[in-house]
Amino acid sequence: MAGDGWDHVIIGGGIAGLSSGAHLAPMGRVLVCEGESSLGYHASGRSAALYEAEYGAPVTRALARASGADLAEMGVLSPRGFMVVGRPQDAAAFAQDTVDLKLTPISVEQACLRVPILNAQAVAFAGAAEGAQSIDTDLMMQLYARRIRHAGGQIRPSSPVTALERHGAGWRVRTGGDWVEARAVVNAAGAWADRIAAMAGLAPIGLQPYRRSMAQLPAPGGRDVSDWPMVVGAGETWFAKPEAGKLLVSPADADPVEPHDAWADDMVLAEGLARYEEMVTEPVTRVETSWAGLRSYAPDRTLVLGPDPAAPGFIWCAGQGGQGFLSAPGAARVLAEMLGGPASGQPAAILAALLPERLRI
Repeated sequence: MAGDGWDHVIIGGGIAGLSSGAHLAPMGRVLVCEGESSLGYHASGRSAALYEAEYGAPVTRALARASGADLAEMGVLSPRGFMVVGRPQDAAAFAQDTVDLKLTPISVEQACLRVPILNAQAVAFAGAAEGAQSIDTDLMMQLYARRIRHAGGQIRPSSPVTALERHGAGWRVRTGGDWVEARAVVNAAGAWADRIAAMAGLAPIGLQPYRRSMAQLPAPGGRDVSDWPMVVGAGETWFAKPEAGKLLVSPADADPVEPHDAWADDMVLAEGLARYEEMVTEPVTRVETSWAGLRSYAPDRTLVLGPDPAAPGFIWCAGQGGQGFLSAPGAARVLAEMLGGPASGQPAAILAALLPERLRI
């Protein structure tokens, strides 16, 4: 689009918007609009991201598998490992986790060697996934932002979108007090994506944000936690992940909430820390800081990607549901293919399963 117009205006500067922008920028002029003063302020900036390709819905797993090579090439992965532990009463949940996550059962003794604070008297079951890797989320977002700018695109923080209207074959977008024109709009607004659709006069897809809380603890007993795996309670009732010499512990909560600047619920956090303490020998003596983020899901808990059937120039990129980082490269390639870019390599069935029309009655 000539003049001050853009080919693609992307609403949202989290991992969904930045990865989409990086793959669309070689195809035309891209503008990323982020309402907050910094990129990745909401869900993306509050993620304990782990690359585990067998996590999530089947379509998410396909996109995650397709993302592995990109993530490795970007240099954002580091060895972590993943372990599920359960109590005697968790036998059914552990068995299901073993199947779903393709875990290798290990002995309680082996589990305690990997994470020395585990309580051998409490742990009855343990399984490991050796291939899981930590994702440097900050670096990943920086690299995608760099690609956008290198290709001539722009990123505008502190530029919330407040209005959308059709304009000829494209759109006019009011952002940061100014109107810009675009051939297409990419809705990567996370928990707020349905509200962006409403601005455009389109029906919502039924996104539901869920709160996920996190507490940062000092390393238990001053230990070196750098080579510990991420540990998850069977049935995902809590998890603990080493991060920068600290231990991040979450109650793995999933309380439905309205879109907002999330914060941790003290009671929910305390209950989760109690479940964690039940499985370890080191009590929690201090919480250094806590926070929460929103994980947003479509009704079928699968990513929504592609043009709205009622407005082909309005492109959905929403409902990542906590798997945004591990699937971002694969999802962005699919989005680019849908908008006329190179083939993503995904079969037609995967592309069809992502389209928003599946959620229209």
